[in-house]
Amino acid sequence: MQQSFLPIRKLSQKPYSYILGFPKATKKQLQSRINELRKLKINGIAFEGTSLIGTLYVLGKGYVGIVVLGKWKNKKVAVKIRRTDSQRERMKNEAKLLKIANKKHVGPKVIESSKNFLVMEYLDGKKIFDWIKELNGKGRTSKLKSTVKKVLEDCYNLDEMGLDHGELSRITKHVIVGRKTTLIDFESSSTKRRVSNVTSATQGIFIGSGIVNEIKKIYKIPSKEKIIKALRIYKKEQTRESFENVLTVLKL
Repeated sequence: MQQSFLPIRKLSQKPYSYILGFPKATKKQLQSRINELRKLKINGIAFEGTSLIGTLYVLGKGYVGIVVLGKWKNKKVAVKIRRTDSQRERMKNEAKLLKIANKKHVGPKVIESSKNFLVMEYLDGKKIFDWIKELNGKGRTSKLKSTVKKVLEDCYNLDEMGLDHGELSRITKHVIVGRKTTLIDFESSSTKRRVSNVTSATQGIFIGSGIVNEIKKIYKIPSKEKIIKALRIYKKEQTRESFENVLTVLKL
């Protein structure tokens, strides 16, 4: 589908200004943000996605920012706009943490960042829950297993680096499956707390979530007790061997 990109100058007009300065911004703040986007070489924004804010669709909405589809040097990108009511004063820290994840090829690639914006690689795909629900046909079991294994491998890489994502217990919102399958939304990530990416993601997928009910329709998973036992061993040691044991228990 051909996207219709709105020129940056029009973002000061309603209803677009509501997204640019969500939830509330002065005319001065809006103009300052438009100037910031120009410096970042963003020349257009398209309002589409699965999240509705007011009358406009966006790619995503979080506690820190709103993610929209942008055009950067004629290339499609994801642009995260810092909310005016966010407790974070700038987007630089999230950009720094995402760059750490990028070293292990995890997360969307960071392109540019500034006080109010984070420009990232645009990942065209579906949230993992929707992707699993729509899985059908021959080979769906192997497709499911390889995708979940890739997610947990990413989590292990983050654990090794000492970067905790922070939101993987609610994994349905934080994994996108498409041409590239990866974790997204690092606004709650930190290098200053104990990492729990593998344990949180495994629990988020296989224990007590809507995802597990969909997975059970595709292949027989082990008991909750077996999964928890393997995770406890991993949590204690966090070695490659204990991680491989988790994958074996999960039949991945």
